[in-house]
Amino acid sequence: MRNQNSFPVIIFVIIFGIGIVWARTAYEGSGVTTSTIIVISAFVVALLIAISIKIANPWEKAIVLRLGRFQSLRGPGLFFIIPILDTIPYWIDTRVITTSFKAEKTLTKDTVPVDVDAVLFWKVLDPKKASLEVADYKGAISWASQTALRDVIGKTMLSDMLEGREKISGILQKIIDERTEPWGINVNSVEIKDVLIPGALENAMSMQAQAERERQARVILGDSEKQVAEKFGEAALTYADNPVALHLRAMNMLYEGLKQNSTIVIVPSSAIDTMQLGSMAGLTALTMGIGQEKANKDKTAGKK
Repeated sequence: MRNQNSFPVIIFVIIFGIGIVWARTAYEGSGVTTSTIIVISAFVVALLIAISIKIANPWEKAIVLRLGRFQSLRGPGLFFIIPILDTIPYWIDTRVITTSFKAEKTLTKDTVPVDVDAVLFWKVLDPKKASLEVADYKGAISWASQTALRDVIGKTMLSDMLEGREKISGILQKIIDERTEPWGINVNSVEIKDVLIPGALENAMSMQAQAERERQARVILGDSEKQVAEKFGEAALTYADNPVALHLRAMNMLYEGLKQNSTIVIVPSSAIDTMQLGSMAGLTALTMGIGQEKANKDKTAGKK
């Protein structure tokens, strides 16, 4: 609802008050009839002037009709109309206005029912067209937005709708702007707020995304194993040309294993023969080395 300005009421009270005072002072002894005529005349004049005074806010435009024909656009600010002859059927708001609209249970191109909520930002550029070319421009914009949204949903795949909201917003803006341009209305932008899909489909999409992440993890693990195998192949070539390096590597691996678990270590017989640990001297040397290292560690711990 438009807020009424109190200025015409103040003017009415002032003029009517002046008429009453004038009737009482100037025609005090001339009789009741003259004073009454003055008061009635002051009331009529004050009423006509108050009705003719109109004030429009900075964002408003008044549509003035004279005897049913378009006369002019008035405002903002103070202006006057001719009482009885002129009427103001519409006060047009020229600010940017937001309108929410939605499409419920609308099928996408791949036959998935979705609920879509959107917001339209629009502005009246030509108040004359908005008031004369369409009966209710606000209601017409709402219906035009809903039908355009349903049309776009029916031509769009669900995946494109979930990933390309900006693109859909641009298409909607273009369609709605073409429909409202004859009404003197410009669409600034359209924003898709939310896209709701059925719960069962949402769970299925979640499982699909989880399976895709697991597949990618397995692919990465396979690539890692492939790279490790390639490095082992390169190391094998190096050890094949250098038996001494292979022997030292095998000794180091066995030594590290005995340090962590000095009870039982299962080693293939071929590896023992390769490392020449089959003899008592080899085993004794390996055991003494481990024992000496443990003694050094215990000694260091005792000092601390």
